[in-house]
Amino acid sequence: MADEIVAAGPSLAKEARDLVELAGTEEAVSELLRRGLDWLTRITRFDLATLFLLRDERLVAVAARGPLANAKVRGHVLNLANFPMVRQALETRRARAFTEEDHTGEGDPFDGVLDLPPGHSCMVVPLCAGDRRYGVLTLDRAECETYPQSVVDLVEVYGQLLATALQNAEQKAAFERLHRQDHEHAKLLESQLGGDSEGILETSLSPVMRDLARRARQVAETDTPVLLLGETGTGKERLSRAIHRWSARADQPFVTINCAAIPAGLLESELFGHVKGAFTGATKDRAGRFQMASGGTLLLDEVGELPVELQAKLLRALQEKTFEPVGSDRTVRADVRLLAATHVDLQQAIAQKRFREDLYYRLSVFPLRLPPLRERLEDLPQLCAFLLEEQSRRTGRRGMRVTPEGLQRLEAYGWPGNLRELANVLERATILSPGVELGADAFDLPARAQAEQPRVHAPVAKREAVLTLEAVQREHILRVLTLTKGRIYGPGGAAQLLGLKPSTLQSRMKKLRIARQEHFTIEGPT
Repeated sequence: MADEIVAAGPSLAKEARDLVELAGTEEAVSELLRRGLDWLTRITRFDLATLFLLRDERLVAVAARGPLANAKVRGHVLNLANFPMVRQALETRRARAFTEEDHTGEGDPFDGVLDLPPGHSCMVVPLCAGDRRYGVLTLDRAECETYPQSVVDLVEVYGQLLATALQNAEQKAAFERLHRQDHEHAKLLESQLGGDSEGILETSLSPVMRDLARRARQVAETDTPVLLLGETGTGKERLSRAIHRWSARADQPFVTINCAAIPAGLLESELFGHVKGAFTGATKDRAGRFQMASGGTLLLDEVGELPVELQAKLLRALQEKTFEPVGSDRTVRADVRLLAATHVDLQQAIAQKRFREDLYYRLSVFPLRLPPLRERLEDLPQLCAFLLEEQSRRTGRRGMRVTPEGLQRLEAYGWPGNLRELANVLERATILSPGVELGADAFDLPARAQAEQPRVHAPVAKREAVLTLEAVQREHILRVLTLTKGRIYGPGGAAQLLGLKPSTLQSRMKKLRIARQEHFTIEGPT
């Protein structure tokens, strides 16, 4: 027995590390117990090692090892009321070796299951951690010899390690359950906040919006940065949520930050986080939006308002996926898919030295421009229906609808605030209207905007939209070709970035009069 202790001593620390590492993995508790018994063979000799877990007032065998282990042992159940000595070991949290006299009053725990000789070696080791009693470990040998106290003490320490590993596994399982619940709750809240963005996009009657939805779906399948352009209130955040939901990152976080709404002095901390003591008021470490969005999508709304001094750090975070929190020299890695939105003319901002040109080209690999509401009035009826349904969850006013006369009144308005203004007008009308129908009189619209921005006739609107779309396509293709130095074919080529076949891209270039001489050389397959 002394030799066993000498051999086991140096390995006990390793056993502790192994048990803790196992408890931190996805292994089931049964695997933890099985391997725990396997490791026990290195500490002492036994013919039977049995693990019992406490269920109410009973000990239920869950694992057994050794020559005497069999199906009856693995299904054995002990009623604690019948074994006071075992109960005492649990209550005192001390392991003990039993003698023949100890079993005189209550019998052996394996009576009727195994035919062990009187006075055989027997040990009971409690499995306790914190305020929890998980069960007991029993060791039995057919030899009539009492386990020495030195061995009992060693196995008691091992029992404490095994109980701690069980506690860690239990806490990890509870944490994962809470994490799943929080994740589902977050997805539900996101769905309620974002509304039915996909439905509004994909059921649009506007050719421009249908083409926009198609291209958004294409780019959603990649991790390419997307620049969302358009007047204020056109639905850039809705489109960004749709891109996230269409992407492979849909089950990961979607995080937004409005660069115009946060003071410049705090924006760096909001983006990249800070450490305790980084500035006055930084009383603890705090993760930034990049860390919160790791694995998912980050929307930088109003990116055109980002201070110039922060733009270089943002560019590095995009290129290298690393950054340092404010006040820290520790590099943090975050895998984030970036979307940026702005109503600002970034080309003009570059000319005025308010926006870095290199950051612009990094963000605008795939620009998507949302048309204003006045150029897609054919969508007005369904937009009203979508928005009223979303608002009903908040206001409780269900079944509200806009009458044909009400739609006529809305169509005659110029909508300088676009979808955001339409949502506000509908909510105000819903609150004030006594019935479920919203007629012309239900809408309080500014007369000046109505007079200054008359409704655009559909044929003119369509013609202007087509011309605008061609110009945007030409500009975008030129930008991507410049980025790829004219290479069309292969990985990282312009065709792959644009989601087109090389032949389709060349045909489109010809149609848009993009020639080889425009600052780059077209490269084909070799």
